[in-house]
Amino acid sequence: MPPSVRTAPPAPSPPPEAVAPLIRALAVLRALTAAGGRAAVSDLVHATGLARATVDRVLSTLAALGHVRAEGRDAVLAPGLLELGNAYLAATGLPDRLGPLADQLADALDESVSLAVPDGDGVRFVHQATRRRAMSLAFRIGDLLPAERGAPGALFAAGWGTAQWRRWRARRAADPADAGFPAVPRRGRDEAAPAGARRIAADFTARVAAAREADWSADDQLIEPGLIAVAMPVRGPAGAAVCAVSVVSHTSRHAPVALPDAVLPRLRGTVAAMEDALSAPRAPATGDAGRPADRHLAAKRQLGPGFVVSVARGLAVLTAFGPGREELTLSAVAGATGLPRATARRALITLEHLGYTASGDGRFRPTPKVLDLGFAQLSGLTLPELARPQLAALADRVGDSASLAVLAADGGGAVRYVAGVPAGRIMSVTVTPGARVPAHATAPGRVLLAGLSAAERAARLGGATAAERAGLPALLDRVRAEGHALVDDELEAGLRSLAVPVHDRAGRVLAAVGVAGHAAGRPPEATAAAVLPALHACAAAIRDEVRVAGRYLPLPVP
Repeated sequence: MPPSVRTAPPAPSPPPEAVAPLIRALAVLRALTAAGGRAAVSDLVHATGLARATVDRVLSTLAALGHVRAEGRDAVLAPGLLELGNAYLAATGLPDRLGPLADQLADALDESVSLAVPDGDGVRFVHQATRRRAMSLAFRIGDLLPAERGAPGALFAAGWGTAQWRRWRARRAADPADAGFPAVPRRGRDEAAPAGARRIAADFTARVAAAREADWSADDQLIEPGLIAVAMPVRGPAGAAVCAVSVVSHTSRHAPVALPDAVLPRLRGTVAAMEDALSAPRAPATGDAGRPADRHLAAKRQLGPGFVVSVARGLAVLTAFGPGREELTLSAVAGATGLPRATARRALITLEHLGYTASGDGRFRPTPKVLDLGFAQLSGLTLPELARPQLAALADRVGDSASLAVLAADGGGAVRYVAGVPAGRIMSVTVTPGARVPAHATAPGRVLLAGLSAAERAARLGGATAAERAGLPALLDRVRAEGHALVDDELEAGLRSLAVPVHDRAGRVLAAVGVAGHAAGRPPEATAAAVLPALHACAAAIRDEVRVAGRYLPLPVP
């Protein structure tokens, strides 16, 4: 059982109106998150105390929603779960409005910069701009740290009342080694207990007083040896600190006492710009949150008892929030989701009981705790990892090897395969991740070249011979118009490949997904007719997951 379960105080009983299946589903998601994003179903049964049949139904429902997937006997967090955290982040507007300014500060100082918000007596990260060096910030969006273990916490604690200080002291007494905070590095946790933990706690009140006076706070290796930081609060129009921006460095680059002088002038300028950005009117909400009620009914018809509608509806309430929808009335939540008002009300009561929403003056808002639902665990996804399950399904469906390719990063005329799944047959095409092939002679390469401008194509094909370039512009224009490329016998005798593009959130061609196999006497037209529907479906599934996973997280290509 994870440390956070052992050290947490007993939860209050749910109100009578609470949706019990939703409570159980969120317990399963928390247990799967605590296990690092992957766990055997039997372990989830043990961690939650729920019956095996109940956990199976929850996982079946979550899989239908795209929030988890099954891999053998394990349940695994899936990219679709990021929709919940995305809704919270979009509702706050902080990454969208302040993230670019944090990125500019990171570039100017050549240091990592983070945005964090208060979450109870902790601090949760909502944006990271990291430096690419051996020693750099490793925290993830969604990670939660104790308030006393970093620079932002002292700034937020400056506004605490008596009750919050009492809760903080109770938590420190119950968990002096921060075992309930998985994001605390093991080395930092070991060195903090027990004497270091007492020092950090005793020093916290003095640091809070200093932060209140100076309007900035420092972290001198509070979380890990060598890690130092300076933070300032960013205040909203009402004057309250809505987040903190931190500049994070290492003692190998700056002495702790010298870091404030090195970064505060630029940091103050960035904070002023951030506060101006928060004062500007936000764009009004457009459309709704997707109105998932019809999709839920379709899933219920397909899965029958394996799909728990009340779980799907409850999680859909969290996605009602978003840009221009930071706070919503009950009627607005019902309208955005297409749910009956009574159903939306029970879901909101349940979510507020569990701490995922808060309310005041008849309006509801999501809390940072929503990011506890797997956001940090999924934040390390790469594009190949995201695509691989879809490629496996494609290869199984069409009986040929499936792959994902991107244009080579060096700007030359090659494509690089970044993921591949072989066909389940005796003779199949081997696709090795990392392999490079000429773009103009392969179906994935032609799809990727077709997505470029004429000037970009010319630059990519500068190394090709005149004979290879002949006719390519017209051919690539046709590929772009038709939305796919088919190549026969060009890279290797008997090899036939078919590919379609995968688009990113902006509609640009990000990658190409393709299948390859032996022509085996079948005419090209028959191959296209048989394979294209599955290929387009795979590309659309990868595109949809890219749009969710890439909303606030980078999707690197190793």
